[in-house]
Amino acid sequence: MLPPRQQSRAGGLQTSLSLVSSDPRLSPEEPRSNSDNIRESPTESASSRETWPTAEATAGKKMDNGKAENDFPEQSVIRRVSSADKITLQDIGRERVDMISEKMDHLPEEFLEQLKNSLRVILEGGNGSQHREEFFNLQKLVQSRTDLTAKTLIRAHRVQLEILVAINTGIQAFLHPNISLSQTSLIEIFVYKRCRNIACQNLLPADDCTCEICTSRNGFCNLCMCVICNKFDFEVNTCRWIGCDLCSHWTHTDCAIRDQLICMGPSAKSGAGPSEMVFRCHACKRTSELLGWVKDVFQHCAPSWDGEALMRELDSVSRIFHGSKDPRGTKLFWKCDDLKEKMKSGRVEPNAACSAILMFFQELEVDSPKSLENGESGRMIAPQEACNRIADVVQEAIRKMELVADEKMKMFKKARLALEACDRDLADKAREAAELKMDRQKKKLQIEELERIVRLKTAEADMFQLKANEAKREAERLQRIALAKSDKSEEEYTSNYLKQRLSEAEAEKQYLYEKIKLQEGSRSWQSSGGDPSQILMYSKIHDLLSQGR
Repeated sequence: MLPPRQQSRAGGLQTSLSLVSSDPRLSPEEPRSNSDNIRESPTESASSRETWPTAEATAGKKMDNGKAENDFPEQSVIRRVSSADKITLQDIGRERVDMISEKMDHLPEEFLEQLKNSLRVILEGGNGSQHREEFFNLQKLVQSRTDLTAKTLIRAHRVQLEILVAINTGIQAFLHPNISLSQTSLIEIFVYKRCRNIACQNLLPADDCTCEICTSRNGFCNLCMCVICNKFDFEVNTCRWIGCDLCSHWTHTDCAIRDQLICMGPSAKSGAGPSEMVFRCHACKRTSELLGWVKDVFQHCAPSWDGEALMRELDSVSRIFHGSKDPRGTKLFWKCDDLKEKMKSGRVEPNAACSAILMFFQELEVDSPKSLENGESGRMIAPQEACNRIADVVQEAIRKMELVADEKMKMFKKARLALEACDRDLADKAREAAELKMDRQKKKLQIEELERIVRLKTAEADMFQLKANEAKREAERLQRIALAKSDKSEEEYTSNYLKQRLSEAEAEKQYLYEKIKLQEGSRSWQSSGGDPSQILMYSKIHDLLSQGR
């Protein structure tokens, strides 16, 4: 059998993993993406339903409802769009690509985002049958058009193309703001040239497969889709997907049971011997054995399962081997039922149940040769058949040994790479430690230098403070001396000024006395009839006295 389904390889779309929920209560109409990009990991619902999570969208809605003010800018912008310029989802599904693209070029981003949100709401199917009917009508409009080709879609607006792809595939992931595919990828998905699973995105047909299913089904990818329901999911490391040993196409276990592709048949290894439970591939019509495949899945994946996952896997195995008439398959069916009952009642812990089922597979492998021997003891085996069986056993052993050797080699290479990475990290850390030590020493020297400078500056500051105090005292002394001298100078000035004024008063007094005396002498001369020449002489004397004063 093929190895169990595993997680996507590097390079697959990792963001989609965090966006997907495996909650079976999600609506069947909610498309869902996958993170697997390899043959070992197909993608769509084990219950044959494409789903895409709406947790983030729901959280966004709640946030918007809790903050109504955030809605106002959008509403105000949308109101400014005239009714003639507005477009609806029906317009996008009905009108010509170039006409809608031209209109969208003139619409604000807020309006286009609301248009995408309205389609998200319809795809979520929150309104039940009304939303489903709206979606079916939109999908019918889009899928009935013949003008939507790769040539015409090149001229489409980005949002217009995302909406068309979401309507055509029914997957709302193409409208998610955190997922952005190229224009070319969107066009190829629309025209069924690329896988619609965002985490896969292989060109179709995948691996250039030429089988009837891959060539006749639009959009079918044999790397990630069920050949019966044509859907994908995120069920990895599980028994809910069955892979064909020969054509490597994948089928949901539920789909295979429903279509009776799991049944009793001859051994898939030798084509002879006792019958066992086998899987008949819907694609190539050939069979693959199931017991070894279930054993490989449990041996590789069971240690990483929690109790709930282990319970689901035991239930899947019970349904697979429910109709088994092979002793080993019947024992496995009984063992799974027994472990389920014990886990439900709490008598067995999940770890103990996991160990028990793994031990059971080892016991089956040991008992298998004995059962074959007992079943065939009544008849002779031809030498050629015996050689063929021995060769099959040897080849199987070699194949397992090669698988183990490859796994060990991969583990060795990983360990060696991890060791080399650790050595490089250790060398880097040692170099960083040495650099840090040198920096620490430099910082220490710088601190000591700064402390010395601080001490020097402190001493200088104390010295300058002392000089400043002395200068202050000297200034106060000089100020007192200056005040004393100023007072003495003011007193001397006042004394001299008074003496000068006194001498001037004495001179004024003498002058007035002489003047009075002269006037008296003049009057006496005039009364006695004195000579005018004498009067003139006295006048000149008086003028001289005046000038002398």
